Amino acid sequence: MAQWYEDLFKNFGESYEKEVFTTGTIGEADFIEREINFIKTALILDIGCGTGRHSIELSKRGYAVTGIDLSESMLAKARKNAALAGVEIDFRQADAREFDFAGGFDIAIMLCEGAFPLMETDEMNFRILCNACSSLKDGGKLIFTTLNGLFPLFHSVKDFLNSDGVVSKTLENSFDLMTFRDHSVYEATDDDGNKLTLQCSERYYVPSEISWITRQAGFSMVEIFGCKLGAFSRDDKLSHDDFEMLVIAEK
Repeated sequence: MAQWYEDLFKNFGESYEKEVFTTGTIGEADFIEREINFIKTALILDIGCGTGRHSIELSKRGYAVTGIDLSESMLAKARKNAALAGVEIDFRQADAREFDFAGGFDIAIMLCEGAFPLMETDEMNFRILCNACSSLKDGGKLIFTTLNGLFPLFHSVKDFLNSDGVVSKTLENSFDLMTFRDHSVYEATDDDGNKLTLQCSERYYVPSEISWITRQAGFSMVEIFGCKLGAFSRDDKLSHDDFEMLVIAEK
């Protein structure tokens, strides 16, 4: 039986790009460049690349990028976008729980919940981090964003997700304090105009969990920051007002 994220992204490439959270690509690519010191020979892996927005922007700036995603529909849109942008990117269909590029990359990115933390279990999410680590060279970095477990303790997740600018809607949700999972009913419209109503479950992590699980996956240093759309910064201290956290882990 397909999981909710598989059903959602089966035919969602065009609709996905209308969501407000896709508008920060330029600023996020600026941050990634700074983190790799503008070294154009750096090899970049984009995990859960979706329609390729970060991969394409980085490729336009002269970097070699490989993008992986579970959804063939999203990859088809990514390949179309790359062709329109005049760049060549190695887009591959792959499950983030099962890939291994054996130390082939200098940096990996996993942004906007491209894979982690959508999985059904903590073990699956952990496996994604392990795979990212094994795919990096020694000294390589993983830059990823994930849901901030401090946020739902102080704010309504439903109200945030349904704020101005969103296309899809969260109809109802309940946050489980025992598991730090948000269970929700999510309504979206696919690229053919079909309405989807999905039963979703997403894992929110508190900073101490992220630090521990990332180190257990093989990273030697983990730093956590606040996360603002299109404006990633090491100067942004994480607070309970951040819906996501920005994590930088070094192997």
